[in-house]
Amino acid sequence: MEHIGGFCYRTANIWSIIGYAILILKILVPIIIIVLGIIEFGKAAITSDDKAMNKGLHSLIKKIVIGVAIFFIPTIIQFVFSLIGGFNTLESDYMNCVNCLTSPNNACDTSYQGEIFHH
Repeated sequence: MEHIGGFCYRTANIWSIIGYAILILKILVPIIIIVLGIIEFGKAAITSDDKAMNKGLHSLIKKIVIGVAIFFIPTIIQFVFSLIGGFNTLESDYMNCVNCLTSPNNACDTSYQGEIFHH
């Protein structure tokens, strides 16, 4: 049975790509959601229909909450990985996964040059 230590270092490039995707999504998705909510609310406000305006306001609030939640995905990832913190022998390795997912342009160690998977 292969020892799993080093997996995050061997696959750091993959985790880094996922981290950059999360970074882009964390910025774009909340903006898109909020803009679409504002447009929907604006349409409801133009119709001067109280029921449509109320529905549009609730929809806007839901979209803002979703946008904020998406922004906090890296924090959620860090929390989930912190639950694994009891495995001291693997801690530095899995911290590289956390760093690649939550901060791909700063703390991610992608220096591993060997094969990702050993046969």
